[in-house]
Amino acid sequence: MKRRSFIQNISVGAGALTFPSVIPRSVLAAPNRPGANDRIQVGLIGPGGRAHSLIEESPLDIKIVAFADCDLRQIESFNKWMQEKRPEIGIDKIARYQDYHEMFDKENLDAVIIATTTHARALVCLDSMMAGLDVYAEKPLTLTIEEGQYLMRAEKAYGTVFQTGTQQRSVPADNYASDLVKNGAIGKIHTVLAPNYLGVQPRPDFPGEPCPEELNWDMWCNQTDLIPYTSKLHPSLSKWGLWRPYDGAGQSFGVTGWGAHAFDQVQRALGTDHTTPSEIWLEEDPGPNAKVSLRYEDGPVMKLEYGMNEGPGLGAIFVGDKGRIEIERNIVKSDPPELLKDAPPPSDPSPVSSVAVMHLQNWIDCMRSREKPNASAEIGHHSSVICHQINICRELGRNLKWDPVKEEFIGDEEANELRSRPRRKGYELPEIV
Repeated sequence: MKRRSFIQNISVGAGALTFPSVIPRSVLAAPNRPGANDRIQVGLIGPGGRAHSLIEESPLDIKIVAFADCDLRQIESFNKWMQEKRPEIGIDKIARYQDYHEMFDKENLDAVIIATTTHARALVCLDSMMAGLDVYAEKPLTLTIEEGQYLMRAEKAYGTVFQTGTQQRSVPADNYASDLVKNGAIGKIHTVLAPNYLGVQPRPDFPGEPCPEELNWDMWCNQTDLIPYTSKLHPSLSKWGLWRPYDGAGQSFGVTGWGAHAFDQVQRALGTDHTTPSEIWLEEDPGPNAKVSLRYEDGPVMKLEYGMNEGPGLGAIFVGDKGRIEIERNIVKSDPPELLKDAPPPSDPSPVSSVAVMHLQNWIDCMRSREKPNASAEIGHHSSVICHQINICRELGRNLKWDPVKEEFIGDEEANELRSRPRRKGYELPEIV
């Protein structure tokens, strides 16, 4: 049995995976941690668009040994791209799987990079953690608040080195400016101005089409309803990321797209990584793109105020009683300007550059040291909660109050029901033991 051997009694029926709801830790493979000079053996789950940037920037400490994707066409397309961009990786030696569970069972992995669709991501993360693997998971981390709670518990239960893909956490210039905000350089923060990100939409009824034989459509649908195959949803984020069953508006200028980065930047700068806003309200008539404000308990108000290209698209403006600081990816500004005279130079001149290499390296370093990386599952969850709060407020069209300790809406049963979603049989969240 491989050292990352997964679950032996997986049964496959009607194209769906089923496995036990309770998996004792005693039956899971204990991780063999890589030494200081070992290359880390990594499986890539979801070799689609975002994975291109991650692998193109991945440090040489990582050795990609296997791919897994429910669509074998994605794997072949990725293979061709890697032969051109990263020929030194040795594409012919990389194993290919349609089912990541099989990859866990057959490959000698240390970790996984997960760049799946959002609606599949949390379950893949949990399965990976329970298999004893460290995890790098793309953002948005979750589809629901409940999923993030599971990830936090699993991170603690299994000792996983978990890195959420909010890579601005590893950008020196952004961290320098965030520390200035957190440490009082512009006084007490009373207002945070952020973009008014686009919201999520209900999924239309797309006409069914013949399903390509290389695609396991049941597996792609994952927790959501098994609807007839349609090319209107797969394969790109620009298709499935628009619709509520699969994401929370994951397109570029969407709540869980660039918004996931910006709200994470706000959490970092305010020093609120372990909590979330306690009030959420509409600033205008209800609608999927309505302006929303959020208040931290005994803290500042964050206003979703400006449009695209009117301010930091991947960050925010922090206003205190002694000045203001703007944080964008790799770009920081201040009033008074001398606050940033000692700031490190941008690591890349482009505000929308990936900068994933530093974030991946932080993950690698922490896999060796067993320390928490810059964007743990807990940090990723709390930043994602803000995205979910905004979407729920817009969907219900009313103001909400939130208990950040219990992680529940106060006096609003309908809002609390939206913290989770019904999951299709075979794709339930496993019990963390």
